[in-house]
Amino acid sequence: MPFINAKINTPLTEEDKETLKAKLGQAISLIPGKSESWLMVGFDDNYSLYFKGKNQTKIAFVEVKIHGNASKRDYDRLTAEICRIFKDVIGVAQDKIYVKYEEVEHWGYNGMNF
Repeated sequence: MPFINAKINTPLTEEDKETLKAKLGQAISLIPGKSESWLMVGFDDNYSLYFKGKNQTKIAFVEVKIHGNASKRDYDRLTAEICRIFKDVIGVAQDKIYVKYEEVEHWGYNGMNF
């Protein structure tokens, strides 16, 4: 039940979105028990986003929510991969990306909760 939402201060093409979605789908498996088959991904492009008071370069804020929990090592590996993906696909420097994790105990789906 993972969800990855990315806020990016530049526009994304449909090709960018498809490539990011596919690569994030592969990356989520770095968290044991998580896979693309349950992953939901969202993009907020052209977002008013500032880093260090400026909006003069590409920047991104990526939120990862999972049902349950993961280890620090798993999060470290996923952060490295997310930063690599955004750098390679749309040119966001790794030092211009924040990644936030949230572990969710209650997660609803299909009219019920896990």
